[in-house]
Amino acid sequence: MKKILLLPLGLLVCLCTMAQNQTTQPAKPSAKANKKAKENSKARLHEEDEIIFNKHSAFGIKLATDGYGISFEKGKYKTPRKTTLLQFEFNEKKHPKEEKQSIGVDAFGQLNQAIYGKVNNFYQFKIGMGQQYLIGGKGNKNGVAVTAIGAGGISAGLMKPYYLDVVDANTRQTVSVPAKDFYMDTLGQRYENVVLGNSGPFKGWGKIKFAPGLHAKAALRFDYAKFNPTIAAIEAGVNAEYYFTDVEQMVNYVSLGGVNPKKFFFNAYLTILFGKRK
Repeated sequence: MKKILLLPLGLLVCLCTMAQNQTTQPAKPSAKANKKAKENSKARLHEEDEIIFNKHSAFGIKLATDGYGISFEKGKYKTPRKTTLLQFEFNEKKHPKEEKQSIGVDAFGQLNQAIYGKVNNFYQFKIGMGQQYLIGGKGNKNGVAVTAIGAGGISAGLMKPYYLDVVDANTRQTVSVPAKDFYMDTLGQRYENVVLGNSGPFKGWGKIKFAPGLHAKAALRFDYAKFNPTIAAIEAGVNAEYYFTDVEQMVNYVSLGGVNPKKFFFNAYLTILFGKRK
């Protein structure tokens, strides 16, 4: 009889113990809750003027009013508002009078194209340093951080001759020549006055001319995840470049409006940035 009474009593004690353990053990937070807690913690530190991240790196794809390019950037956070930047860029600059023209179909059925009057492709490799300063978005963890950027440095201009496929007047064979040589042959003694097409992007790299220069830029950057290790931002600004030698992109033809070589360039640009903060 005692055994029968002790059995339900033991079961009751076990159930009470399990219930107590369940109430005392806190529920494990979800990954979403952990992420939100980290963002709130970073926002609180930011409001207290504490540095959240130490550095960042970012890649950029740039579209400009006179060309396009790619960039890489390293940033070192000095204060919650101020960051020192080291930037690298490689761009191609297009002349506003460049116009690609179709000039027929070759033996393989491919459309031949060339840019009338173009004599050089103009590339720039830039190294610059600058400052990024937070001007808006502080205190709002879900908002967009707006920063002002000023930077400048050296620019290595590279003029690569633009080649054309033309017909040699003496041998009647197709030859690939610098476009400037073809345009300067005004009497048609060396080449027939017929362009078969451009010679492709790989011609002329062995005859590059160097143009040293300086550059400076001012921009605004809109960062859509300032408390997140992942960078997703848009930068819009203006850029100025000065080269110590003349940069010739087009031949100086009357039909092109008298295009002279120049040393100073100015453009507006838009860059999309992706990267990481640490």
